[in-house]
Amino acid sequence: MKVAIVGVSGAVGQEFLRVLDERDFPIDELVLFGSSRSAGCVYTFRGKQYTTKELKHNDDFKDIGVAFVSAGGSTSIAFAETITRHGTVMIDNSSAFRMDDDVPLVVPEVNPEDALIRPRGIIANPNCSTIQMVVALNAIEQISHIKRVHVATYQASSGAGATAMAELVKQYEQIQKGEAPTVEKFAYQLAYNLIPQIDVFTGNDYTKEEMKMYDETRKIMHSDVEVSATCVRVPVIRSHSEATWVETERPVSVEEARAAFGGAEGIVLQDDPSQKEYPMPLFVAGKDPVYVGRIRKDIAHPNGLTFWTVSDQIKKGAALNAVQIVEYLIKVKNI
Repeated sequence: MKVAIVGVSGAVGQEFLRVLDERDFPIDELVLFGSSRSAGCVYTFRGKQYTTKELKHNDDFKDIGVAFVSAGGSTSIAFAETITRHGTVMIDNSSAFRMDDDVPLVVPEVNPEDALIRPRGIIANPNCSTIQMVVALNAIEQISHIKRVHVATYQASSGAGATAMAELVKQYEQIQKGEAPTVEKFAYQLAYNLIPQIDVFTGNDYTKEEMKMYDETRKIMHSDVEVSATCVRVPVIRSHSEATWVETERPVSVEEARAAFGGAEGIVLQDDPSQKEYPMPLFVAGKDPVYVGRIRKDIAHPNGLTFWTVSDQIKKGAALNAVQIVEYLIKVKNI
């Protein structure tokens, strides 16, 4: 298969290279695309060097089977027709098409078959926080329908890209030296701080990030579930954490939940409070699964259950999920 990565110089673009290599993804030829600034940059993949081409409106995608696109929503919108014109399957990592009725929004552990129907040749990769949440929710949904979810996210700087991660590190260094920290990527200093805002506020005072978790969860799970989220940026380099409360149609015991999580695809159960065993971003960074722990009954609701999840935002929350979508299409001979 001839594969393209659009936006290769970014954090997710670089993660695509690592994930494709780690999973021994079948590639006959690799083509890298970027902006005019990154055109000419050279990257090594499987011992071979590749020079980044500038993304243009031409026929560069004519023989490409799949394009992993992570260059921002405006670029995705501007180049979608160019990328898909000759039959290339576009796996888009931006929010540009996620809620379009004719674009499937896919998490392979939850709704892989949705990827089979893609009239525009586009498959959308969900929001990073939504991905890890629905992987966990799907395990419980198999036991009892989930009616309501409350979730608080603790999102690493990696969610805002490579420059955001670098800014956090720089802020700590500057503060230690007694210097004023550089604040450019975030609204406020993130070092030694929490920022209860990710993306812009909407008319109902939820942020766009929080509304994505509502809308995307319902689309992915084909569900009427109600989701209320509070998304917080935390001074962690990599891997998002989420505290989740669910209300199910019938009571679900902790034992049932543990069994469901333990047998679910893409989940690692790490839940032994007596031994202080629970997922933490420090130890999850760079790993594939969604880790689940702190499973317990919600003492405030008879049909409530609460748990804690951690997952690498750049990996499962972005590049890995996209690659898994294409692996599924290859498996069912649909690409």
